Amino acid sequence: MAQDLAALATELTEMAAADHRSTADANSDDPAQQLAWRRVTTRHGDRLGEIMDAHGWPTADLVGEEAARAAWLIAQHADRQLDVQRRALGLLAEAVAAGSATPRELAFLRDRTLVNEGREQIYGTQIAGVRDGAPIPWPCAEPDRMDELRAEVGIEPFDTYVAKFPLA
Repeated sequence: MAQDLAALATELTEMAAADHRSTADANSDDPAQQLAWRRVTTRHGDRLGEIMDAHGWPTADLVGEEAARAAWLIAQHADRQLDVQRRALGLLAEAVAAGSATPRELAFLRDRTLVNEGREQIYGTQIAGVRDGAPIPWPCAEPDRMDELRAEVGIEPFDTYVAKFPLA
């Protein structure tokens, strides 16, 4: 069993590495590159679904910190697989309630899932685009409370967060 979990941890971290390598394709002007990104994220989403069937949410206790974070990243990027994102969200919420995962990752996945459902996000973690050099979050349910809600789950204030990544 331990050997199987070690292999699972390796598989998850390799999937996340492949995800990182292909991230530039997601925003490419080349449709072939965009399609390549979709293939990677769909294949990974499918596999995450199988992993959740077999093990539930792959927590750090089960597969280690790096692989658990990889599973979260895979769920984040399963944008065209709402069934996978919703399942991951439920299992991750259970893991957070049990103290086996972080509220921060749950908040990011909750926002991502809400946006993919066409609803307002809670924490302002998902960026819709850039206007006049400033990142614009997807609409938030309570924009005046966004930084307060972010603090409750261990996410830095919005302005600090968006200052960390380059603007396109």
